[in-house]
Amino acid sequence: MVFPAAQFDGALLARLGRSGPRYTSYPTADRFGADFGADDYLAAVAARRQRGGHPLSLYVHIPFCDTVCYYCACNKIVTRQRERAATYLDYLKREITMQSRLFAGMNAVEQLHFGGGTPTYLLDAQMGDLMAHLQASFRFAPDAIGEYGIEVDPRTVSAARVHSLRQQGFNRISLGVQDFDPDVQRAVNRVQPEAETVAIIDAARAAGFRSVSIDLIYGLPKQTLASMAQTLEKVIKASPDRISVYHYAHMPHLFKPQRRILEADMPAADIKLGMLQLCIERLGAAGYVYIGMDHFAKPGDDLAVAQSQGRLHRNFQGYSTHADADLVACGVSSIGAVGATYSQNAKTLDDYYALLDAGTLPLQRGIRLGMDDLLRRAIIQTLMCQFELSITAIEQAFPIVFGDYFAAELAALRTLQADGLVQVGDAWISVTPKGRLLIRNLCMVFDRYLGRQADAPRFSRTI
Repeated sequence: MVFPAAQFDGALLARLGRSGPRYTSYPTADRFGADFGADDYLAAVAARRQRGGHPLSLYVHIPFCDTVCYYCACNKIVTRQRERAATYLDYLKREITMQSRLFAGMNAVEQLHFGGGTPTYLLDAQMGDLMAHLQASFRFAPDAIGEYGIEVDPRTVSAARVHSLRQQGFNRISLGVQDFDPDVQRAVNRVQPEAETVAIIDAARAAGFRSVSIDLIYGLPKQTLASMAQTLEKVIKASPDRISVYHYAHMPHLFKPQRRILEADMPAADIKLGMLQLCIERLGAAGYVYIGMDHFAKPGDDLAVAQSQGRLHRNFQGYSTHADADLVACGVSSIGAVGATYSQNAKTLDDYYALLDAGTLPLQRGIRLGMDDLLRRAIIQTLMCQFELSITAIEQAFPIVFGDYFAAELAALRTLQADGLVQVGDAWISVTPKGRLLIRNLCMVFDRYLGRQADAPRFSRTI
């Protein structure tokens, strides 16, 4: 299956852009509740075990950073007190041990992702010790099969450290770049010379990493169409396997570091749309496939192949090739997904440590999905990943008559059909090339939790 390129319509995007979820889960994390606890999680794991288990995906959260990047909305702790990381690792390893005992004898780990914060805030010896603990606690698929990734701030690693990360077991590396323009970098407090980033990419290639990804952001202060064009030219020259181009969500009422960004430095809305158009056109011309949302990949990359074969999935790390894996999350604030449940760890170190000291999993909230949740999750996942939905397949998987169950949603979709975003037929719902850039809007139609709160300030804009 080959998808047509996304079609840019600036007027349509400006008119229909609104606040809405990114759908790394459904229901979204703001719907998790404190009535879901460790006992509920244990029951979900037990149910999985009775059914033979699924492959595992591990997420490990390292919350620490040396300095604050003003745009950042991640759960992080900015500190230069290295002893705090040592304490955290002691607790993190305790949680890993607890989780590994729950999943003992079940299927192997096929995916691992280290996020943050800045995972490479950890010293090389600390990372080696943590990886050894993970590998002793869980059974990992062979390197040629598993996807073991880490997010890296190029300012925190050397070429030697990159080689060490590969030896420790990582085979995919993602580099935060955001923008190569010096004025933009200073405006967001992330000065990162191009040569420094390219040297890390070269080191990753030499070390044998299977995939190199770069993260960019458009809509940052001081950005212009000209500066974005220059950044794209440099990124394309570096030739990463994947490129993520995120829209900067300026929400200083929610994220304190963003208050240091001057409103006068922010690009106008039409300029931001122009940047998006530039990214789509330049990356497409360079041979990258638009996967969806903010992801681009080379045609031979696993993401592009999985999408063409109908195997693409979406989780809290974005698009993924491991649709059937249970996500086991370790670390403060991390979110896991086991069976028909989502669960999130305590968001503060004090709460995280206190729960582990009490001998319990550090879960603080979550949700158990009902049939309606599972149904809508399947629809949203399929639209996000494949841009088309077989109504017959949904009716075969769930005890519903689609036209009756989703009468209101189909009426809403037909309004969007008039805008050229989607085609609604008796057997298929198909997203058009114009609609691909507004896929979040289409998925929001099926989100029963949004109601009148679709434009609530807790969500970023869909475009």
